[in-house]
Amino acid sequence: MMENVFIMDHPLIKHKISMLRDVNTGTNEFRKLVEEIGILMGYEALRDLPTKDVEVTTPLETCKTPMISGRKLAVIPVLRAGLGLVNSILTLVPSAKVGHIGLYRDPETHEPHEYYCKLPDPISERIAIIVDPMLATGGSAVQAVDFVKAKGGKTIKFMCLIAAPEGLKKLHEAHPDVQIYVGNLDRELNENAYICPGLGDAGDRIFGTK
Repeated sequence: MMENVFIMDHPLIKHKISMLRDVNTGTNEFRKLVEEIGILMGYEALRDLPTKDVEVTTPLETCKTPMISGRKLAVIPVLRAGLGLVNSILTLVPSAKVGHIGLYRDPETHEPHEYYCKLPDPISERIAIIVDPMLATGGSAVQAVDFVKAKGGKTIKFMCLIAAPEGLKKLHEAHPDVQIYVGNLDRELNENAYICPGLGDAGDRIFGTK
């Protein structure tokens, strides 16, 4: 196991990813499943959030009890498929700010190109969680982390539902300090840089487009 790489093994995550893969799963159900898996994975990804004891008055007495402290959270979807995971993190941490990174993949070279980047300021004081359902070649993920670091981001996590070994290796080698959370590690990329067995185009299936 590579350091800072976390492959999920929870039965609920496995079960829901299997449902995602099914070609017969429609847009509405697909969207809900993505959000549910994101909540389950987010629970794991946020396991190391710092806490501090605060004073709370219960119906019986006053006590010191832990609450999340320190740096605030930023969830940063890679457009457009990453939008499907934003509500997952906001469900867990409603106070999180949302940034956006727009990348598209050249159909010939499969290289990512930026068309939009807007992050909460200052990103340096936040824990940044970059979300994208698929980690295929790794090009978009590496560039997304590059952008966040260039804007001053220091504590960065990356969360995806499905990864290809090639993309996971590329992201981890480029940014070994970034914690990577993967719902399932699939077999390989095909000649068109799609993850196999995968689940098709996550963006199309989330938004009902072709």
